[in-house]
Amino acid sequence: MINYSCVLTGKEPMTLKRSWHKVTIMCGIVGYIGTGEAAPIILDGLSKLEYRGYDSAGIAIFDGEKINIKKAVGRLKVLENLTHGGETMPGYAGIGHTRWATHGAPSDVNSHPHFNKNGTIAVVHNGIIENYIPLRNKLLGKGYEFISETDTEVLAHLLDYYYKGNPLEAITKVLHRVEGSYALGIMFADFPEEIYAVRKDSPLIVGQSKEGCFIASDVPAILKYTRQVYYVDNQEVVKLRRDHMHFYSVDEEEIKKEPVTIDWDANAAEKEGYEHFMLKEIYEQPKTVTDTLSPRIKNGEIVIEELNMSDEELKAVKKVHIVACGSAYHTGVTAKYILEGLVRLPVEVDVASEFRYRNPVLEEDAMVIVISQSGETADSLAALREAKSRGFKVLGIVNVVGSSIAREADSVMYTWAGPEIAVATTKAYSAQLAALYLLAMKLGRVRGTIDDALFASLLSDLKKLPNQIELLLGQKQKIQRFANRYVGAKDIFFIGRGIDYAISMEGSLKLKETSYVHSESYPAGELKHGPISLIEDGTLVVAISTQPALFQKTISNMVEVKARGAFVMAITCEGNKAIEKAADYITYIPETNPYFANSLAIIPLQLFSYYVAVGKGCDVDKPRNLAKSVTVE
Repeated sequence: MINYSCVLTGKEPMTLKRSWHKVTIMCGIVGYIGTGEAAPIILDGLSKLEYRGYDSAGIAIFDGEKINIKKAVGRLKVLENLTHGGETMPGYAGIGHTRWATHGAPSDVNSHPHFNKNGTIAVVHNGIIENYIPLRNKLLGKGYEFISETDTEVLAHLLDYYYKGNPLEAITKVLHRVEGSYALGIMFADFPEEIYAVRKDSPLIVGQSKEGCFIASDVPAILKYTRQVYYVDNQEVVKLRRDHMHFYSVDEEEIKKEPVTIDWDANAAEKEGYEHFMLKEIYEQPKTVTDTLSPRIKNGEIVIEELNMSDEELKAVKKVHIVACGSAYHTGVTAKYILEGLVRLPVEVDVASEFRYRNPVLEEDAMVIVISQSGETADSLAALREAKSRGFKVLGIVNVVGSSIAREADSVMYTWAGPEIAVATTKAYSAQLAALYLLAMKLGRVRGTIDDALFASLLSDLKKLPNQIELLLGQKQKIQRFANRYVGAKDIFFIGRGIDYAISMEGSLKLKETSYVHSESYPAGELKHGPISLIEDGTLVVAISTQPALFQKTISNMVEVKARGAFVMAITCEGNKAIEKAADYITYIPETNPYFANSLAIIPLQLFSYYVAVGKGCDVDKPRNLAKSVTVE
């Protein structure tokens, strides 16, 4: 028997089109079996995954006789209050979930965990089961009844259908029949001393401590309990008991795996007195840039051992393809200007979802670079696999050790930004830029396009970046006052040329994703080709002008919009006094090589976006409709 704490409606599942799997989703899973009370541990772990985005939460605990569940729509706090912090749900084994609605609206009945007909099998699921409709129809024909609108309930009934007393056998049979992406936590009432973890194309880790074993979607959920984690690979099954765990292939063959030690400071996943994670992470950027740069600068040279490419192989590269999504894509656009300017290599930059479906032409001796903070971005991972299937080696630039991209790429540059909790990236973006600067300088040095004098100058400017970022962070009160004037703005436009256009793209994205203010970025030279028609009295135009060769061109564009009633905020370099006649508000960045300007100009734009969002009362760390990483299409 199952003890339901929510009212089940019996509503028939809505008809869903296949396009339902095109969603942004990154729910949270936590499981525990051990010597401690499971519910408080699971709730605590889920609280560390709130940044992933969700609209409901649920928990299933085995109390020694039966599986009990509690589910609630809304923030995790609702579930915590419902269970008195887990105290009303005794038991030493359980699974929990924070759900982002895909199949079926947010409701108690659609929330996870889901169960079989007798309440003896419980399942939590991240991802999408793409063939759930034919599976559901098959189960309906076998007499199964469905009470939710979710694809996940199919898994619970399918497990029931194949279960003949052996959980591992039932799980592997299900895996052979489902299509899509999934990370699963599973409990069988017949086996109260075990919980199971399963993964395909959706991140999942397991860990062990003296107190028990854990399942989690991400490291922060269990970091306070253990630093020894195992990254579950595709179509692997893990059986967890109180004091040990076993790994199996989809064919039920046991696998040996080695743990990874997480060396993050545990406080790195906490706010440490900051109002929001986003602000904390903005302030961590000087350290992040230092941590990414310093280990790769040795004796006055750039040393990137993880490239696994000889100088001769680097010289043989004829073209670079950069593939990424969101902010990582914007770092790629910056890298295009740098690589073409400094290294004289042709570069194509693709949004990963476009790259994977456009049948791209990859030339012989091309280098493919995939950039992702999480290392789990679905489209970027698919692009990596597409490139590898064609015989091309892939360099991954990622932040999460042991992530899918890190494991599948031929070589990896880690950004070492530490855990980034806020959905809107800041420090990981800056770390990606730093990694790309190093890569460009290494390529230029090897290929002879950067001579000794230029290299020394670039290296000197590179080393100054952390302190210069620190100086810009000291202007936060000035930027906050300015941001307060635009809390009620409806439209804001960002313009720039060259690298400044790449900066404007990221500035615009930061504003819209944190504050929900409509914003657009345009190459400044495109204004007269349409966008200038949108300028009216009082419209804020943010003009980035950090490239000396383009100062006058950008000033002309600023004059154009100001003449049509715009209020112009400018970000430019110290000494560019000519901009004062065209701008109403100016933030100056310290002197640096123009190729590195993004690392400085982005700081006031991050702060501006943050303070507009705070002024509007937005949920800064967890913006609506967004998740930290997009792990399905």
